[in-house]
Amino acid sequence: MEYFLPIAQVEINILYIFGLSLVVGILSGLFGVGGGFLMTPFLIFLGIPPAYAVPNEASNILGTSVSGSTTHYLKGTLDYKMGLMIVVGGTIGTLLGILTFTYFQNIGKINIVISLAYMYILAILGTLMLIQGVSEIDKARKKIVVRKKLHTHYWIHGLPFRMRFKKSKLYESAFTPIIIGLIVGFIAAIMGVGGAFILVPAMIYIIGMPTKLIPGTSLFVTIFVSAIVTVLHAFNYGTIDLILVFVLILGSIIGVQFGQKIGEKVDSSEFKTILAILLLLVGIAIAYDTFIKDDIVVETVVNGTSSLGNIAQFILDYSKDLPVFYGLTSVVLAVVLGIGAAVLRNFISKWNTAREAKLKA
Repeated sequence: MEYFLPIAQVEINILYIFGLSLVVGILSGLFGVGGGFLMTPFLIFLGIPPAYAVPNEASNILGTSVSGSTTHYLKGTLDYKMGLMIVVGGTIGTLLGILTFTYFQNIGKINIVISLAYMYILAILGTLMLIQGVSEIDKARKKIVVRKKLHTHYWIHGLPFRMRFKKSKLYESAFTPIIIGLIVGFIAAIMGVGGAFILVPAMIYIIGMPTKLIPGTSLFVTIFVSAIVTVLHAFNYGTIDLILVFVLILGSIIGVQFGQKIGEKVDSSEFKTILAILLLLVGIAIAYDTFIKDDIVVETVVNGTSSLGNIAQFILDYSKDLPVFYGLTSVVLAVVLGIGAAVLRNFISKWNTAREAKLKA
């Protein structure tokens, strides 16, 4: 099912995009990680330019984050105060990231910068996850129980303006979550990822938050960071495509539900090793595509607007005439789909619980 993206000016197969987002969503639900560092490279491999893949994946992450965060809100496993402090830093980091993105865009180097960023990040993440996965498998076989040190004091804990976070039962400097948020926002603006691969470890080992509050708070932060990235990219560059965003969010949300169900029934240690290998392979593929593979000329049907369908033409005109409202429309679309998925999931969960209770009775 071919569809011409009027914004990116390339033709894609919607079923391929939906299938990939479904698979990445399953992996996200299974391992509890964001899928941005996988989905963005996949979009690039399918012919979507990196400068367009990044903001559209950011919109996708916004939708899945709203869905997950709403679920945690209903469970009461979310620290708003800590989340808002991280968002303050995330907002500053996002603005700095957009300025950096603009600089490299103006000198014509943004595609290579994005490719290099993914290549190094995936290599580091893949290696660390592979080591951790192999270690967990080995410990499980040898039945070794390791007592982990939950909180180590670093220089960042000595910063002033300490405040109390009642939900997390912590007394931390306000600068600690702000600095972490700044780093996450900067990376999100350039790479189109939620930043959970930095935020979650930082919440555990630097801030020292209770484990049960980390997923919900992380998703809460990602909502704001991704929304800012989406609007700024739509306003500054006009690179958001509503049809692509819709397909990505739909596949990801459905995939996450399946992934979470699978994760409840299986031990993810061995799967984590497989994911690590997948990350390394994607990193190698990006390196090959960037440095070795000959440039491929992608043919697009761009001559005039008469060849565009009604929907594509409307999206193109809307993005050019009202860029701010267009960006906000993308945010609203992601939020509505995310909340709808969370409410539906909560309803199905309660229905299954009630049914099981009746069967036992």
